[in-house]
Amino acid sequence: QLQACGGGLVQAGGSLRLSCAASGSTLSSSGMGWFRQAPGAEREFVAAISWSGGSTRYTDAVKGRFTISRDNAKNTVYLQMNSLKPEDTAVYHCAASYLSGISSGTPAYRYWGQGTQVTVSS
Repeated sequence: QLQACGGGLVQAGGSLRLSCAASGSTLSSSGMGWFRQAPGAEREFVAAISWSGGSTRYTDAVKGRFTISRDNAKNTVYLQMNSLKPEDTAVYHCAASYLSGISSGTPAYRYWGQGTQVTVSS
């Protein structure tokens, strides 16, 4: 139900915009999140946004560099990533929450996209 895209290879300092489109049902009542998983590491929270878009939360490592947003009319969530660093390299997954608010914990999310690879070279 969730299709993430927009990943790729970029040099350090560059930017990428990830998109996550929902099919089949609307996401307008769900909080949404982005998570990432680097090789050999646990999946970690990156950013979340409430169903209305009025509340957002970021992990400290990306604050000031990443921006999460959503367009409920298009059933799409975005992650704008600027000033990318090699440590941002990971597979990025979008997810739809059981809740309408924001959450950084994976148990709060019921649907997961397949992920898109982001690679940042130094």
